Amino acid sequence: MKTVKVKDIIFNEGLPKICVPLVGKTKEDILKEGKYLHSVDFDLVEFRVDFYEDVEDFSNIKELLKEIRKIYNRPLLFTFRTKKEGGEHEMPEDKYFELNHVVIESGLVDLVDVELFSNEDKINNLIAFAKENDVKVIMSNHDIHKTPPKEEIINRLVKMQEYGADITKIAVMPRYEEDVLTLLNATLEMKRNKRDRPTITISMGQLGIISRLACGLFGSCMTFAAAKKASAPGQINVKDMRNILNLMNRE
Repeated sequence: MKTVKVKDIIFNEGLPKICVPLVGKTKEDILKEGKYLHSVDFDLVEFRVDFYEDVEDFSNIKELLKEIRKIYNRPLLFTFRTKKEGGEHEMPEDKYFELNHVVIESGLVDLVDVELFSNEDKINNLIAFAKENDVKVIMSNHDIHKTPPKEEIINRLVKMQEYGADITKIAVMPRYEEDVLTLLNATLEMKRNKRDRPTITISMGQLGIISRLACGLFGSCMTFAAAKKASAPGQINVKDMRNILNLMNRE
């Protein structure tokens, strides 16, 4: 199985990686969150820029990334989550891709999140640009209202592989307990028969918490946990997450 290395972490090797989001609205809040990370155990940070109050000002974003890099120099994932997939800010698609191009070109991030249900040509251009600049791509889909059938979950993840994303990701919302099993079954099917690169799968909300804890058993390579504030429903505290992952994977 293919692994993906980003600085000192290797996806698809060892324990599932723990990603902690930065979700402050102001520069001061974001940098305060960044400094707090020195006191917790995690693997990488996701900068959820759609929470940032000056997200429309790309020059401010680059300056903020420089400040983040002064206090944090481990793997950094840059994500603008669109409104339709649960994000905090509405942005036209052209500007969404422009933002990601600017950030990739800056050399200040290690990974970017690109949503599957976007313009195909723009996706292909962005992935090619990211590869030219040695930035990894996590292609994602977030179904914030429901859990699609197992076959549809698999189809979406396979489509991400066909695009050439380095890591594939899907997060779904369960309405019933059976929906969590659907997500886990799809993850296991990917692990055994369909995937050729690291995959991240999440069942959100209270019902889906078990998927965040048992992700490694079924084949998901990363989970998300909150340091101060969660970026999605169902995230648990990063300290609890580390303890649980260590316990569940104890030999």
